[in-house]
Amino acid sequence: MTHIEMTVKLPVSVKKKDKWFIACCPILDVFSQGKTESKARENLADALYLFLTSCYERGTLDELLRESGFRPAKRQKIRDYKDYIDIPLNLLSEQKQPRHCHA
Repeated sequence: MTHIEMTVKLPVSVKKKDKWFIACCPILDVFSQGKTESKARENLADALYLFLTSCYERGTLDELLRESGFRPAKRQKIRDYKDYIDIPLNLLSEQKQPRHCHA
């Protein structure tokens, strides 16, 4: 098996509300909370990982990305948000032998 890791960089917003910190990824409409800002971000990262993994497993990740307004872009940094969170997606390939490029 071959292990592959892709990282998705998503915008994040954290605000304090009463005694809790609320973290959200506005693009995917995923929220979490924690007693500290760090814990809220950690909980959001876990929620995003589970959400994206679930979408991949159900075969709906491409639909989710399209409906959320994602599209392919040239390699350039577009910064609309002040803060981002990196979500690693771990995949395994069950290919027993590597395939060769026919280019």
